[in-house]
Amino acid sequence: MSEQSLPTQQTSLVRKLVFISILPALVVVALGAYTRLTHAGLGCPDWPTCYGFIDVPETTEQITKAKLAFPEHQVVPHKAWNEMIHRYFAGTLGLFILAIALLSFKNRKQGTPLRLPLGILLVVIFQAALGMWTVTMKLMPVVVMGHLLGGFTTLCLLFLLYLRLRPNQKTKAELSVGKYSRYALLGIVILAGQIALGGWTSSNYAALSCVELPICQPGWQDHIDFSNAFKLIPPERESYEFGHLEHEERVTIHVMHRFGAIVTTIYLAWLILMVYIKDSTNSLKSTVMLVGLALTSQVILGMSNILFSLPLSIAVGHNVVAVCLMMAMISLTFRLHRKI
Repeated sequence: MSEQSLPTQQTSLVRKLVFISILPALVVVALGAYTRLTHAGLGCPDWPTCYGFIDVPETTEQITKAKLAFPEHQVVPHKAWNEMIHRYFAGTLGLFILAIALLSFKNRKQGTPLRLPLGILLVVIFQAALGMWTVTMKLMPVVVMGHLLGGFTTLCLLFLLYLRLRPNQKTKAELSVGKYSRYALLGIVILAGQIALGGWTSSNYAALSCVELPICQPGWQDHIDFSNAFKLIPPERESYEFGHLEHEERVTIHVMHRFGAIVTTIYLAWLILMVYIKDSTNSLKSTVMLVGLALTSQVILGMSNILFSLPLSIAVGHNVVAVCLMMAMISLTFRLHRKI
């Protein structure tokens, strides 16, 4: 997040390409959540093809070939399409990011950042590996969570790169506001931890282990068991689809996610209030209000997941708004760090 004056002419194409890439990156995050929540993560038992096809087997002849090649799997075309559409978008995003990295390398002597685009490219390569391992390791929770976090990281780093490539505006905020940059950075760390807890909750199928607010159903204290709830390497199984943990362990995961949500909400609400009050120049008010809107929406969506028993649209929205909240926090931290 270093303050740097970038030549607009040499970086305009990269900036436009980064901006264009943010939308498919957001779509990939949404499709990843949709695929996971529709239990389509193993819709295709191989990678990167689907039953050996570049699309989904649908004709009688194709399904027969698929069954012969993978006799232990039942061919479910609509689940396979969910998975393959996600892969198509992810592959397209990868090509965009490769182009960004190549253009950044070409324009490196003109002041275009290089380390961040190369870092994003490395993240995407590792993300592709996680996508493969998600299938080959049969939805092992730590891999599924890592894949989710990788998608969030890719989108957030693209957004950070876009902020860095924008022309530098020199409107200075007061020192009393700028000092909150360290608190905003801590807010990003806390939010990242909460997102990871959400990913662990989802990948272990613990989203409905608590069905009452604010913490869990009565007597939840008697069902807390940390012994296996957060083990990254689970016992070997043929498949981890629909989870492998006992009820007590899933309750433990869900309760920790609830406590994390409370801590995150209180901290970010305090940060929003402090910056809003101290910002007498009004230079940050719109960004702060955006963070507040995203935080409020996320809390409402989280509560709605419980009240309405995890409807698909709300559950996907909970994932999408989480990454939007993170981007809003990145924008606020970036502006506070640069004091603009």
